[in-house]
Amino acid sequence: MKIGIEGQRLFRRKKHGMDFVALELVQNLMAIDKENEYYVFVAPGPDKCLSSTDNFRIIELNGGSYPLWEQLALPKAARKYGCDLLHCTSNTGPMFSKVPLILTLHDIFYLETVSLFRKGFTSYQKFGNMYRRFVVPVVVKKSRKIITVSNSEKIRIADFFGIRNNRLSVVCNGVSKRFVPVTSPELLAGIKSRYNLPDQFIFLLGNTDPKKNTRGALIAYSEFLKISPVPIPLVIADFPEERLNEILNTEGLGTLLKHIVRLDYIENPDLPAIFSMCLQFLYPSFIESFGIPILEAMACGAPVITSNVFAMPEIAGDAALLVDPKDPTSIATAMGRLFQDQQLRASLREKGFLQVARFSWRKMALDYLEIYRELYSGNNKNC
Repeated sequence: MKIGIEGQRLFRRKKHGMDFVALELVQNLMAIDKENEYYVFVAPGPDKCLSSTDNFRIIELNGGSYPLWEQLALPKAARKYGCDLLHCTSNTGPMFSKVPLILTLHDIFYLETVSLFRKGFTSYQKFGNMYRRFVVPVVVKKSRKIITVSNSEKIRIADFFGIRNNRLSVVCNGVSKRFVPVTSPELLAGIKSRYNLPDQFIFLLGNTDPKKNTRGALIAYSEFLKISPVPIPLVIADFPEERLNEILNTEGLGTLLKHIVRLDYIENPDLPAIFSMCLQFLYPSFIESFGIPILEAMACGAPVITSNVFAMPEIAGDAALLVDPKDPTSIATAMGRLFQDQQLRASLREKGFLQVARFSWRKMALDYLEIYRELYSGNNKNC
């Protein structure tokens, strides 16, 4: 069987959620499948994080912009290499592929009318929403198999597209083995020095996408400082300085700046040490189809505060404090509880390790391999 895998953004340096999922898929398939032939199609980039093996060919395609690469270069390459299946890993795919498609549809938030031009999106994000809104319904209709990442999102996708058959399945994400508690004093001191981190801090992964609720988290932090006997600093990563200042000024929270440490993009290998050092990890998103950072933080022993909506309760289980993301006071109250209650922090830490054990990138790859085999077998029977 010849399997094509779309990994357009795998070679870019600043990877995010879906990029890491695709990378883990390829790396774990490399470890478990020595029989089938794979063609991994990537756009050129500086981070050559994959190399070809006996049965995996990493193929760099020069195809221009994202839409042109995906709609023209990708299906052409899949035909050229004789792929029996083409797995598109990041919500979109070619609308006119002659190779049978498998689509990983992580979420459908961009298909909701209210989200297209919501204030707070960058121009790039607005264009991406427009592109996905046009392409995804066509690709969903044409795909032989659609995979999503949680039962919560499966229900939403099934209702939105009216899918009432086994074309839609769930394959959960996992957690990289590098996410474990970091205890080495030398390593911790090195990361602390590199990022100029305070001795104690609350950690927030910022994001300009409004769904991540960075504004709400900052308002909640201001309320937390009012009830906390100690002004614990907030470390916020991957959030532009101008956006941070805009939110603080708009909300009348300019005095918070002296308590905030803003970081740029954190290299993924450095995250376990930062999770291990933080007093608590904030993840109060409005919407998530999964929420990998929830598990990454738990795997490093960090107490987690996350939202009580969409897939986040499903992924967090009973190992996190769940809050109403629309209510900053709810978030601030949870922050105060965690800070004051050492027993609660210890309990969430132990529950977190148990919760993380339910998720594995290897299991994800095995599930996908079984789907490839079933679909290939079904295609041959129909010939």
